[in-house]
Amino acid sequence: MKATKDLTIIGLYTALLIGGQIALAGISGVEIVTLLITAFAFYFGVIRGTVLATVFSVMRCFVFGFFPNILILYLVYYNLFAVVIGLIGKAMNRELNLKKHILVVLAVALLTVIFTLLDNIITPNFFGYSIDAAKAYWVASLTAVIPQTICAVITVGLLNMPLVKLFDKLKLNK
Repeated sequence: MKATKDLTIIGLYTALLIGGQIALAGISGVEIVTLLITAFAFYFGVIRGTVLATVFSVMRCFVFGFFPNILILYLVYYNLFAVVIGLIGKAMNRELNLKKHILVVLAVALLTVIFTLLDNIITPNFFGYSIDAAKAYWVASLTAVIPQTICAVITVGLLNMPLVKLFDKLKLNK
């Protein structure tokens, strides 16, 4: 029964992630995926978090298209993200107080910057950009990483703790 419940929660949560990504796709740097994966991996742990990250990374291709560089980026980044946040959640016994919450928000801010750094490595190498084109790609990425990091800090800062508490209240991990 536990496996069925896990699969159901991961399936529903994947749909929520994709729906959130669709809803905010037109606004550069504004997204909800970071918040949702943060709460999920923190509460449900590394294994379920990485399963969610992998399923989301692949399934979103059916909506946004199969772009190999993006698929590689998402598979690497969101699995890394789920591992880091899942381990933080485990270290904190899945409990958040203000001090612990601030640590999670700081980790998310750093991980959000790492997303852009990974993209700045993967995409130019995948497409064989020249050094000048790769530099231009790095500079252009600043227009997304700054608002994306600010958005992640605000959304996770305001909504992660209530979302984790909601998961606990609903006893989703029991």
